[in-house]
Amino acid sequence: MASTTFAGPLALAFDPKMSISLEGLICSSSSSQATLGTVTAYYLSSQGATHDEIDFEFLGNVSGQPYILHTNVFACTRQGCFLVDNIPIREFNNAEKLGVPYPKSQPMRIYSSLWNADDWATRGGLVKTDWTKAPFTAYYRNFNANACTSATSCSSTTKNGLRDDAWRTQELDAWSRRRLRWVQKNYMIYNYCSDLKRFAQGVPPECRPSRVH
Repeated sequence: MASTTFAGPLALAFDPKMSISLEGLICSSSSSQATLGTVTAYYLSSQGATHDEIDFEFLGNVSGQPYILHTNVFACTRQGCFLVDNIPIREFNNAEKLGVPYPKSQPMRIYSSLWNADDWATRGGLVKTDWTKAPFTAYYRNFNANACTSATSCSSTTKNGLRDDAWRTQELDAWSRRRLRWVQKNYMIYNYCSDLKRFAQGVPPECRPSRVH
């Protein structure tokens, strides 16, 4: 069996009520082609037609080759941050004052999925899933949730200054912002806020006030 491993921890920190982390995403199949054409997702989602959703999505590749990591925010606190190995890779600021929805009011559950996306996931859909190499399996470990449970009210008061509660802070500190810029410079391959071809009439409003996304 061939396997492809992404060693975490992966974290979703959406201030001030939630931090979810997971360590060790492992996808495997019976072939060295591993997870071609598949997407393995780790995400939070509420229910209903106007649900909120926050995603990590790993696009399958040949065994041993780098994954492409997608992050998505769907929304109907101040900011949210995606982290890998405790390094921020994306910041999503609250721009509700500009009319941009923000995922803060609907209770969410944690989900995992492994699905076929060979029309776009690997090399833009040029490489297809080989179903003769099934089954494809995703493994997760060391799940941890530091969050408010669903209720009519939710307190996020921090009782101490331990680093474990750093996700509750309102802004990225100077070190985290430098690391975020480093990740964006060296690893980011697409930012919708820079896609002027897609948004010929102007980028979405959340792209304008934020320093980084």
